[in-house]
Amino acid sequence: MRRIYKICPASAWREAERQGVYRGSADDARDGFIHFSQAAQVAETARKHFAGQTGLFLVAVDADALGAALRWEPSRNDELFPHLYGELDLGAVTGVQEMHARSDGFHDIPELEP
Repeated sequence: MRRIYKICPASAWREAERQGVYRGSADDARDGFIHFSQAAQVAETARKHFAGQTGLFLVAVDADALGAALRWEPSRNDELFPHLYGELDLGAVTGVQEMHARSDGFHDIPELEP
């Protein structure tokens, strides 16, 4: 199983759990897909897009369960990033962890499975 990761506010994730589906953030809606990161990209994504934010979750997803709606496309530094064109079925989620913010505004990133 290949895992990909989504950083999102805990409140948005709790709403997804109530609805049974995650539809993405305002940035995702603007771009037309849900942004994910590979394990090796999570720290930089957190630094670039979530610095200073608290109350975040790191959601692990089985990439293989997403089928053809998941595309790997070049983004930051021409690296391939996973983009989901559609809603995230919560059945593909393999884990959810709190992201702990440090006093410098950045986050402790747990060891992640690729």
